[in-house]
Amino acid sequence: MADSILVVEDELSLRETLAYNLEKAGYVVHITGNGNEALRLARELRPALILMDLMIPGIDGIEATRILRNEMPVPILILTARDDEIDRVLGLEIGADDYITKPFSMRELIARVKAALRRTNLARPEADTTHIPVLESIVAGDIVVDQTRHEVRRGGRVIPLKPKEYDLLVFLARHKGQVLSREIILERVWGWDFVGGTRTVDVHVRWLRAKLEDDPSHPTRILTIRGAGYRFDG
Repeated sequence: MADSILVVEDELSLRETLAYNLEKAGYVVHITGNGNEALRLARELRPALILMDLMIPGIDGIEATRILRNEMPVPILILTARDDEIDRVLGLEIGADDYITKPFSMRELIARVKAALRRTNLARPEADTTHIPVLESIVAGDIVVDQTRHEVRRGGRVIPLKPKEYDLLVFLARHKGQVLSREIILERVWGWDFVGGTRTVDVHVRWLRAKLEDDPSHPTRILTIRGAGYRFDG
């Protein structure tokens, strides 16, 4: 069955162009130009991926992304007309998986879509991971990463994590005590074809610390090694 994609873009010509090219690439496409309608469609259709323009009527793309990220693990790619670091960092802060700056080529956009869906599929338990050593659980102090249940517990309490937060924690925990550079983390967790910068790693580490550390401003589990990267001490 073909993956479905929700396109949220208020510019009619671009919306139709995106729909045409994505359908040509083999995807089932649903479109809207309104943030409120985007929320309704996302909840009803549960698409495999969402393309979200930031400047849309109704609820804007930033707020819509924030709401959807709290409700579902769907990958969200931000469409922005500004090549501004503030826009890019903000998109990552609210939970976007990637961003693409207008104007962009359809070839680049399709490649980004395929890469995001591939990362999502690889993260599913039923994916073929025979080349990766999988442990049923990773224990680090009072933190238990149960890979069979795709669940993280701290002191017996389940800690809700976003998909990439979970992937990052698994990678760090598997390499407990090792100093890992941001570049290595980015490549291994997000994939070599991810076009975002290492700021992505910093943002997700901060999110993890907020959920796993007693005092996120003075972490004892995920340590910053100045000039080198991060080390997980559990």
